[in-house]
Amino acid sequence: MNLDELRSRIDRIDEKLVRLLNKRAEMAIRVGQLKSKEGSPVHDPEREDEVLARVKKLNDGPLDDKEIDAIYRQIIAICLDLQNKRQD
Repeated sequence: MNLDELRSRIDRIDEKLVRLLNKRAEMAIRVGQLKSKEGSPVHDPEREDEVLARVKKLNDGPLDDKEIDAIYRQIIAICLDLQNKRQD
């Protein structure tokens, strides 16, 4: 496989990642709206720990668990921010 083919594969993966990240954000917004209606706090540290443990369990590498943790902490932080902004 040459450089252009590898880059093309990366581009296709990025397209999928962006779609999936936006779908995840949409679900997080919906969760936040439901929590708001129920009067529940948006941030749930226990749930955050469950998500982090689950994604690290799914991890086969080459990213190590510390890197997966860092990526998901950022995703979770952004989704929490979206939840707080879009409670209606």
